[in-house]
Amino acid sequence: MRSSNPVFSRRGFSRDNGYAGFNAQQPQAGGPAVGANPYATGNPYADGATNPYATNPYAPQDVQTGAPQQARGNVMTIDDVVSRTAMTLGTVVLTAVLSWLLLPVDPANLGKSYGIAIGAALVALVLSLVQSFKRTPSPALILGYAAFEGVFLGVISAAVSTYIADGVVIQAVLGTMAVFAGVLVAYKMGWIRVNRRFTGFVIAAAMGFMLLMVANLLFAVFAGGDGLGFRSGGLGILFGVIGIILGACFLALDFKQVEDGITYGAPREEAWLAAFGLTMTLVWIYLEMLRLLSILQGDD
Repeated sequence: MRSSNPVFSRRGFSRDNGYAGFNAQQPQAGGPAVGANPYATGNPYADGATNPYATNPYAPQDVQTGAPQQARGNVMTIDDVVSRTAMTLGTVVLTAVLSWLLLPVDPANLGKSYGIAIGAALVALVLSLVQSFKRTPSPALILGYAAFEGVFLGVISAAVSTYIADGVVIQAVLGTMAVFAGVLVAYKMGWIRVNRRFTGFVIAAAMGFMLLMVANLLFAVFAGGDGLGFRSGGLGILFGVIGIILGACFLALDFKQVEDGITYGAPREEAWLAAFGLTMTLVWIYLEMLRLLSILQGDD
């Protein structure tokens, strides 16, 4: 199952890095059907299902059957995903706090701080694109992306808190954490079913949302004002809610990717891609939450 997250939609846990990985767009012969619960029988490889990683030519041979298998110590676990995600998000938070403290947003320094923030955002974008098109995860690129993204978030958050709505940053952080926890609980309880239809809907909605935001930005640049008005007033509130809902859907898709990677024995290094994708999704949700709360408090 491919995620609409930019990282997972490019690679996911697939064959691109030379491993015989999981690719739910093209189900493996004998494998579980798309949208099926791999845990339904208690054994994800029961009823004729096969582990796609078992064909990895670099895996050690089973001493009894001679079939290749992943080395136990080289298989991704949930602990690997949690630790890599904590490192990546920790880098974002650390650089955000440092940029908040070291890059003042008072009128005398606002232009300079904004320039640094925009430059950091562009560098983060380039690093994310490079990683997205790499065949293997690079911890240096991922942590570098996190560091520059943190600089951007720190300056933007400080400016919003100073000039628009004091205290909104804490609310946005708490809101992001609440969305993450809510989606995780809903996913684990089976209230969200990530299947092909769900994925197609989210991808289509995300594409439409991004096209509208680009159009709004272009109108704002060339016509001035707030463009088409998608980021202020009633429309701004509506699109802020839609953006958060899309972010929540991305989280569900990312959880599915992580679960499938662990189930099918993805290589341990793939945990960095899981951390990268989750971080990008959480940044998306935080920015949408910050924008929505700013509009609501600004209208007050």
